[in-house]
Amino acid sequence: MDRFEGKVAVITGAGSGFGREFAKKGAALGMKLVLADLDAAGLSATVDAVRAQGGEAIGVTTAVSDGVQVEALAQAVLDAFGAVHLLFNNAGVGVGGFVWENSPNDWQWVFGVNVMGVANGLHAFVPIMMKQGEPAHIVNTASVAGLLAAPAMGVYNASKHAVVALTETLYQDLRLAGTSTIGVSLLCPAFVPTGIADAERSRPGALANDAPHTASQKLAARQLTRAVQGGKLSASDIAELTFDAVREGRFYVITHPNIMASVQLRLDDIAQLRSPTDPMSLKRAG
Repeated sequence: MDRFEGKVAVITGAGSGFGREFAKKGAALGMKLVLADLDAAGLSATVDAVRAQGGEAIGVTTAVSDGVQVEALAQAVLDAFGAVHLLFNNAGVGVGGFVWENSPNDWQWVFGVNVMGVANGLHAFVPIMMKQGEPAHIVNTASVAGLLAAPAMGVYNASKHAVVALTETLYQDLRLAGTSTIGVSLLCPAFVPTGIADAERSRPGALANDAPHTASQKLAARQLTRAVQGGKLSASDIAELTFDAVREGRFYVITHPNIMASVQLRLDDIAQLRSPTDPMSLKRAG
């Protein structure tokens, strides 16, 4: 997909971070935007920002973990613009800590947003794209946590590994179905200054934990905050790189190439049947 002007983009998690920058970049390219987020205030701010730069956008408050709401989002897109050409399944949240200390609520919340959010987006929008029969593209936001397994990030790692597997399978399924008009990209960024470290603000009350955070969860939260704040690339940089990948029809979008040494280390561990190496060991050694 190399033409964006006049095309329709749908972006989940548009209230902040990558989603907001995808929206601003899409608007700059002349796209019509349908923006979705559970955070109504953040969503409204993004819509206002897009309109301020002359873009055309509507906002639809949506919990991506709820398939009914995502189907309603798809209908809102068709009602407003009659088509969808670019889908960003981008909404994401995370928790940290030792895996045995994470609660069922942690798993339900993170998998509901990170995994079912993508699955619901595909279920609602791929049939529309296939019926259109014109060039379209899907970008699923995973993470380098979908390619590696850093300690004290088990729930998040597992969810992003699921997104990687789901997206690779989507690529194959579209070809098996004989669909050549829909491109797919898997976005795997490393640490970038976004709101992911403050994701708890969007946790539904029904999935809140009664127990206080454990020592490992507090440590993981501090480490994530430092890593995110120290990110060398901005969310705007990631948006530029992602739109380049869509334009080129590129599947893997690795925004931080220096992480590939750790990815290769993991592949070597698997190929040589040895125990997993700490993926952060190379960074510490450097």
